[in-house]
This record gives sequence, C-alpha cells and structure tokens, in this order.
Amino acid sequence: MKYVRDATRAPGDEPGVQEAHARTRERVARSILENGPSTAAALGERLGLTPAAVRRHLDTLLGDGVIEAREERVYGHRGRGRPAKVFVLTPAGRDAFEQAYDDLAVGALRFLAETGGEHLVAEFARRRIADLEERYRPIIESVPPEQRAAALADALSADGYAASAQASPVTGEQLCQHHCPVAHVAEQFPQLCEAETEAFARLLDTHVQRIATIAHGEGVCTTHIPRGGVVPATGTTENAERIS
Repeated sequence: MKYVRDATRAPGDEPGVQEAHARTRERVARSILENGPSTAAALGERLGLTPAAVRRHLDTLLGDGVIEAREERVYGHRGRGRPAKVFVLTPAGRDAFEQAYDDLAVGALRFLAETGGEHLVAEFARRRIADLEERYRPIIESVPPEQRAAALADALSADGYAASAQASPVTGEQLCQHHCPVAHVAEQFPQLCEAETEAFARLLDTHVQRIATIAHGEGVCTTHIPRGGVVPATGTTENAERIS
C-alpha cells in the first residue's frame, strides 16, 4: 500500500520505528478489508494491539481518508444503548490495495449502454459471471446442501473476494464478500452485482437476497440465504432479489 504517511511519528522516532508504524497501519487496514466493518476492540483483539495503539493507527487512517467511522448496522432487534462505532474502508482505501479499477471498462460499458441499450450491459454482466459459475459449480455440488454457502465463500476467497459464510442474525446464512475487484465499475453499472446474485441463486439452488453491496457504499457485500424453502433455480432473476 502506498498511502501510509508519518503522521504517528513522534519527535526522535527512528526510521525503523516509522516503518513499523506503517506496517501496523497496513495490517489494521487489511484486517478491515478482509473482515469487513470492525470495531476498535475487535481490531485490537484480532491483531494483538493495545487499545491505545489501535486508536493511534485508526486516527491516522481516518486522517488520511483511508477509513471512515460509522454506526454498526444492526439486523433484527436492537438492544439498549447506542450502536457500536465500526470502521470501514473508503473507496480511496480500497484503491490503496491496488484494486482493479479500469477506466476503459467503464467507458466501454457506457458506450455499450448508449449505443445498444441497457439490456446489452446486462447480457455482458451475465456472460462475465458465466465463467465463475462454471468453475464453481463442481465445487458447490460436491458438498451437502448445508455446506454449500461455506464452499462458495471459500471459492470466492480463492479468487480474491475475501468471502465468508456465517449464521444470519435473523434466519439462514449470510454470504459476506469483503472485497470486490469491480466495485468502482459496479457503482455505475449495478448489472454486475445483479448478475452475480443471480449466479449465487443458481449455484446454491435457492432464493437469495442481496442486502448490501460495497458498490452502494456499504462496507461489505452481503447476500442473505434463507434457511429452507429451496426454490429450484431457473436461470432468471426470480430467485435473486436486491433489498435497498
């Protein structure tokens, strides 16, 4: 990462100390990238840092525009008290990890939409995800249904999406992707997200709901996989749903 600076340098800090601070800040930022929105306490426990050290590095990252603070999103019943503060990467922070953002791709898709219509962008998105779906299908079908969300998360992680599957606070499971290689493009062309969600529904052979995306400003792409009620996939959008 190229964003780190010497804001935490104290008078008398040696170059080696400065480099150590920079490496720790990168560890903090990468932990947020790989695990999604994180509290200061969670970061400290995850990285073995003291509360003071975590706060110092978070303050630097906030000042650099690499991360931002938000109230923790709570699903279902919210208890008393204010929600915890969590830290998420900003678009600039994601760029620092050499995220694949291609101006040429945006321009090409815009040209396609203007000259041929939005339906061609949607068709492009479906064809783009077809290779991923073809590669993942044998992996998903080789495990029992109750393990398929985890298998999909592992496959996505191998492709750089930093994904995980976990129990949903409501019912079922949540598939979380903490990194999106095309987030900047998907900001302007949500068809990319929609095609991906459709593919997940077909791979898991059930109705799924996309409840958050990095492209829409969330800290993580989250897909809800309801428990039970399997709906055979048809190759259309009827099994995939976006909740705004």
